[in-house]
Amino acid sequence: MWGYLWIPILFSLSKEFSSVEAQSKILLPSQRQQQQNDAVSSLSVLGPRCPVPDSKLNYRPVIGIVTHPGDGASGRLNNATNASYIAASYVKFVESAGARVIPLIYNEPEDVLFEKLELVNGVLYTGGWAKDGLYYEIVEKVFKKILEKNDAGDHFPLYAHCLGFELLTMIIGKDKNILESFNAADQASTLQFIENTSIEGTVFQRFPPQLIKKLSTDCLVMQNHHYGISPETLRKNLDLSRFFKMLTTSADEDNKVYVSTVQAYDYPVTAFQWHPEKNAFEWGSSAIPHSEDAIEVTQHVANYFISEARRSVNRPPAQKVLDNLIYNYRPTFCGKAGKGFDEVYIFTQHQP
Repeated sequence: MWGYLWIPILFSLSKEFSSVEAQSKILLPSQRQQQQNDAVSSLSVLGPRCPVPDSKLNYRPVIGIVTHPGDGASGRLNNATNASYIAASYVKFVESAGARVIPLIYNEPEDVLFEKLELVNGVLYTGGWAKDGLYYEIVEKVFKKILEKNDAGDHFPLYAHCLGFELLTMIIGKDKNILESFNAADQASTLQFIENTSIEGTVFQRFPPQLIKKLSTDCLVMQNHHYGISPETLRKNLDLSRFFKMLTTSADEDNKVYVSTVQAYDYPVTAFQWHPEKNAFEWGSSAIPHSEDAIEVTQHVANYFISEARRSVNRPPAQKVLDNLIYNYRPTFCGKAGKGFDEVYIFTQHQP
């Protein structure tokens, strides 16, 4: 009988010992901390598990921005005849994607300007009004150098915004009278993608599908121009149609259609009739879109440009880069009147 009484007692003791064993596997706070310290210690011995950077890419890219005649404020800030400027929005646009800027002052001695061109990994042409004289000549010479660099094996990108687009149209099309009049000043617009045109390998390739769709339905880009080129005119000019692939068109206030984005077939050259820099960095016009989608457009366009510049093989001397960076200059605030640019960098040079 006593044997039968021991069975439940032994069973109870067995359960108690099992419970103690299970509890012994639960770590106290001090034990958990020690375990974490041991893990960190083992990592420090093994070294950080970060991926090795791609040695083919330049993670310190520099972009050259060509200055434009004037002060950006019709002489209200600086009326010197040799003044030129870069709107700060272009600088911020480049910096936001992880690059630095060297100003390419269009009216400085050519040997100085082209020395600076050897310090950069890509070039940006800004908006503006100048379409002739020294400015046109310098833009054309810089463009030819960019093509030469690419032909020689350096992946050297060019972005051309608004006026830059128009100048490339004139230069590549070999026709200074090729531009047509459009009523697209101070206007937000959509982008209509050319039917059956692939965006793979273009500035739009990393845009989320939903944002691509919104570009064609919502006014997410800023237009501010009186001239442009129609799709028909671009197609008729063999030099242009062989060089550029049309990506998008837009319509002006009179519903006239013009080409709004193009990308070269054989070079890392992209031209925008619109202003991708304005959405995030200019506030003077109420027409500039500042929605989250519009800001995302600016970010994707900037990121693509700098991703292209990282592929440049140019590795200039660090000290020369530092000596010429735009950090050596101060921007001027000019946005109190609520018109034009918010900030500009102004340069005064003796004419060569």
